[in-house]
Amino acid sequence: MIQKYLNRSSILFTSWASLAAFSTYFAMYAFRKPFSAGTFDGLEFYGMDYKIVLIIAQVLGYMLSKFSGIKLVSELKPSHRISFLLILIGIAQLALLLFAITPFPYSFIWLFVNGLPLGMIWGIVFSFLEGRKFTELLGAGLSVSFIVSSGVVKNTGRWLIMDFGVSDFWMPFYTGLLYLPLLLAGAWMLSKIPAPKADDVALRSARKPMDRKQRLAFFKKHALGLSVLIFIYMAMTAYRDFRDNFAVEIWQGLGYASQPELLSLTEIPIAIITLVITASLVVVKNNTKALRINFIAILFGGVIAGVSTWLLQLQLISPILWMTGIGFGLYLGYTMFNTMLFDRLIATIKESANVGFLIYLADSFGYMGSVGLLLYKNFGAPSINWLSFTVGLSYAFSIITILSASFCLLYFKKKTSRKVEELQGKMVLS
Repeated sequence: MIQKYLNRSSILFTSWASLAAFSTYFAMYAFRKPFSAGTFDGLEFYGMDYKIVLIIAQVLGYMLSKFSGIKLVSELKPSHRISFLLILIGIAQLALLLFAITPFPYSFIWLFVNGLPLGMIWGIVFSFLEGRKFTELLGAGLSVSFIVSSGVVKNTGRWLIMDFGVSDFWMPFYTGLLYLPLLLAGAWMLSKIPAPKADDVALRSARKPMDRKQRLAFFKKHALGLSVLIFIYMAMTAYRDFRDNFAVEIWQGLGYASQPELLSLTEIPIAIITLVITASLVVVKNNTKALRINFIAILFGGVIAGVSTWLLQLQLISPILWMTGIGFGLYLGYTMFNTMLFDRLIATIKESANVGFLIYLADSFGYMGSVGLLLYKNFGAPSINWLSFTVGLSYAFSIITILSASFCLLYFKKKTSRKVEELQGKMVLS
């Protein structure tokens, strides 16, 4: 009955699907990120700051999950999506319980287990949204969730610690329990989303499961461009994870230790502006043009991050404006990757593929970059404080993004032009 009404009204469908995706992925962060609200002061494991140990453990699990997702999510049948999602969340929450009751220092093992299922949630959620004429609009709702959710979840964690005296080790489990009803509601709403209609398929091309042979053939055909895209995404993921996981420490370095509300308040304007920009691309029907706009947005985001950092060092903007600026520069490109870039790429080159394969390919390497950055910070630059390290990281992110996005803009412009010529040639022959 619900699907019948959703198929009749584009407005109702878009509202329902956006809210479903937002709710599910927002709640997922309550099972992934609350531990980063803890400081674990004074705890070390073999000479490493224990919080870094916890982050690396979870990211390693999350990274392996992404590698697994290349196969599992790209081959997942629509009828199995919701049950698979709920099983994954159940494993993650059980791991948080075991994290709480396992004695220090061995509890970190359970954050590794916690990361193993959670890395596949995004692909399952986005599989309900991809390949539709309103994918940008739907993806905008999803992108808002991962911009604001981490800050809100960490606020919840700090609230449990500061107001209720919950320990750093038990806080993640209780945070997950608080958000479980929201996740179940979102999953139920996702289950009611109808399959893409004929006009969706005509506009964006069909999205089908891909076996190993198909995945390998697709990558080989576009290897250079995809490799550079993956490199950009590695830089984005490492930068995003560092800014997110050590937000408490960065704000302390900026002199705002007593204002935990900034963890979420600075993300709200980022989410709103990103939502407007992302959603506005739904009016661009030409897939080739939309793909180029994606690359320009990524490039512009790198410029914003670099300029914001330079202005902070010149003391021309406040720390709050700087954190907002580098966040916006980061998420402007990051949301393009996670919501529409690969969707438009597939539609532009007119090949049978799915976004799940491409984003999990990028994600798996992205989290390798995140782990590498954490290891470098702990062993290669232990004397550099969190704030100074973030400033240098912002400049590195800016340079990498600007150069790599410029290359991709030119590479795929040539690639798509060649594809158009091929299609025109076939039309003449027929």
